[in-house]
Amino acid sequence: MTDHRAERPTEYRRILLDGADVQTVRDGDDLVAADGRRVRAEDAVHLPPCRPTKVVAVHLNHRSRVTEFQARLPAAPTFFHKPISALNAHGGAVVRPQRCKYLNYEGEIAIVIGRTCRNIAPADAGAHIAGYTVANDYGLHDFRDTDAGSMLRVKGSDTLCPLGPGLVTGWDFRGKYLRTYVNGELVQDGDTDEMEWDMHYLVADIARTITLYPGDVLLSGTPAGSRPVQPGDVVEVEAEGLGRLRNHIVEGPVPVRDDVGAQPTESEEVISTAFGGDWELRGVRAPRR
Repeated sequence: MTDHRAERPTEYRRILLDGADVQTVRDGDDLVAADGRRVRAEDAVHLPPCRPTKVVAVHLNHRSRVTEFQARLPAAPTFFHKPISALNAHGGAVVRPQRCKYLNYEGEIAIVIGRTCRNIAPADAGAHIAGYTVANDYGLHDFRDTDAGSMLRVKGSDTLCPLGPGLVTGWDFRGKYLRTYVNGELVQDGDTDEMEWDMHYLVADIARTITLYPGDVLLSGTPAGSRPVQPGDVVEVEAEGLGRLRNHIVEGPVPVRDDVGAQPTESEEVISTAFGGDWELRGVRAPRR
């Protein structure tokens, strides 16, 4: 098996080209299909760069995020699941449903599986990874009071998992910066060396009991600085060597139904999580936008 760290980085993008789902290779400012057709990357309609059967995300991994919440890292990573119906792409709209206020960005790096793996050692994980892409693990914290355990609606609502712009092979995750911008302003500034558990460890941990298939995605955690965004905001996540994922926030056309299920809340837990700490204990009132 080949360890992709030894390869020269290559970027693959899935785009909608003349009505078809086409994989392309980036060549400078252009994307090139296998049949030779070219399109400017900035003009392309992007699709998620892989087709996962599942998306698994780690709760806490960046030490700056742990410090921000005055938390303690567990002895081993803990995870949650994002349904594939949450997938979104570079340039796509992220929908904040009406009656919800606390939609947070979380800039991350996504691991994309290349070979079926189960019960592997961390040292062997690299040979099972196809490559990496940029992710934004959006959270709809209005539902945190009811879904804090599963995170299903918090992290799994439609459009809340943008990936892209492309899948990069031959990329070494060590010593790379990870930054998030809202309307051009830097709001998260971290790096992969502040992760408690690296990419290979995360893959091996999940694969102990869950088979990972080609295209499956693992989200590796976010640094400090996650905050709510509003309709009209443009959010960009940039990872060194992987590119810049851009999305814009829109308000959903209809409110969350109030005749079924748990309703959006605005508790201290919701506000504390949305604004990066326990505001009540710090004697600080959470800012409102």
